[in-house]
Amino acid sequence: MRDPFKIDSPTCISFSGGRTSAYMLWRVLQSNGGLPAEAVICFANTGKEDEATLRFVRDCQERWQVPITWLEYRADAPNFAEMDFETASRDGEPFEAIIQRYGYKLPNLAFRWCTGKLKIKPTVSYLKSIGWDDEWDNFVGIRADEPRRVAKVRGSKSTETKRETRWTPLSDAGVTSNDVGQFWERQPFDLGLPNINGKTMHGNCDLCFLKPAAQIASLITEKPERAIWWARMESVARDSGTVKGDGGVFRKDRPSYAEMAKYAKQQIDMFDQAEEAVACFCGD
Repeated sequence: MRDPFKIDSPTCISFSGGRTSAYMLWRVLQSNGGLPAEAVICFANTGKEDEATLRFVRDCQERWQVPITWLEYRADAPNFAEMDFETASRDGEPFEAIIQRYGYKLPNLAFRWCTGKLKIKPTVSYLKSIGWDDEWDNFVGIRADEPRRVAKVRGSKSTETKRETRWTPLSDAGVTSNDVGQFWERQPFDLGLPNINGKTMHGNCDLCFLKPAAQIASLITEKPERAIWWARMESVARDSGTVKGDGGVFRKDRPSYAEMAKYAKQQIDMFDQAEEAVACFCGD
């Protein structure tokens, strides 16, 4: 059986900044005796990642001695900027820039353009800028115990290019959340965010609208200032005069972020604790 982590052609390793994608990167390094010349590692920062995520990306880069390209969306060509730990946005600036570009119409369940524009677009633009004009592979950190996400990734095409073929080497290798958790228990460093039953509820965009409402409420209760940016985006969208219908909210099937912040302050629990997160491409 072919080693799913072996690289012999141009390959982009999509590093989300979570434990799973970091473990995928480590397996790639082990299988190839380091980072192959044909591979690049890209971390696309939305500006809404937890500070611990940014530190973790930096730590992986420094401890494993591998070059990780930090990217952020920019509205002007070439639609990306290269950053680093010190200069990375921390208050949603790339996310807000593309919301403005879309006339303040917010991403929602029906039009989840945020991943495509904030993560995929700057990555593809960067790869083209370094001469990747032909086809390339993309390694995405999705495990074997996430079958719906695996099917979603394998059955979809990139919104930004037809040149890319997506692979999920962790699922091909049968890797589960237990494997990832046990790996990080043995390491001298780790992502400084809680691991709850193999999930990092703080991960990716801090209050991503694809997360269950009860999870978002818990995160707001833990740190109320998390809600400020999300509530402001919904307020700006509503007041813009350019948005109609559901385009002014991230989710029409739940209270606004301002309302959820109010409920959290009043310690009102009104959300389904069993609600599952909506699968997306962002990875863990």
